[in-house]
Amino acid sequence: MFCASDIMKPEDVGLIRDLHFFKTKREQKTNARVVYTTIYKCQNFSLCIFFLPEGAVIPLHNHPGMTVFSKLLLGTMHIKSYDWVDPTASESSRSLSRLRLARLKANRIFEAPCDTSVLYPTSGGNIHEFRAITPCAVLDVIGPPYSKEDGRDCSYYKDSPCDAPLEGKESDNRYAWLEEIEMPSDSEMDVIEYLGPSVSLT
Repeated sequence: MFCASDIMKPEDVGLIRDLHFFKTKREQKTNARVVYTTIYKCQNFSLCIFFLPEGAVIPLHNHPGMTVFSKLLLGTMHIKSYDWVDPTASESSRSLSRLRLARLKANRIFEAPCDTSVLYPTSGGNIHEFRAITPCAVLDVIGPPYSKEDGRDCSYYKDSPCDAPLEGKESDNRYAWLEEIEMPSDSEMDVIEYLGPSVSLT
């Protein structure tokens, strides 16, 4: 499937490789946190860039009720993602256990330039983790955007291997138990103003 973001290059949003975000740990005076900037936001979607210094992690988190187009613009990144085995589980059944079964969608290294990844509300790896092997920049189009008021708040998870055989399912590493956790203390991000070229949305 063709996505408009597939043809986007770092230069289209004002990125150059000598920005301080892309220096290695040895070149940094401090270990910078993940930084993001919002290019555009409306009720229907948001367009953001996330900057991850080498070794930085965006922990395992979800995008409830959202579709996300994610494009690695610069760098090399390990991405792990899951989908719920039963995405329609009711809140009452979830409350019986803190663990929910998930199916592994991706667990590999991506290197820019690469195609856009698409995460749907119940498929495509809606719950994912980013781990920067080198300094990285990721362009995300999120629709609709996060909104606590509309029930689209971000949740964080810890994954554990599913070692025991599952009835009717393969007992291999394609499944894991996910446990919702509090927002990790080291997952907070810094926000910067977008100063790149304007992006036409027409």
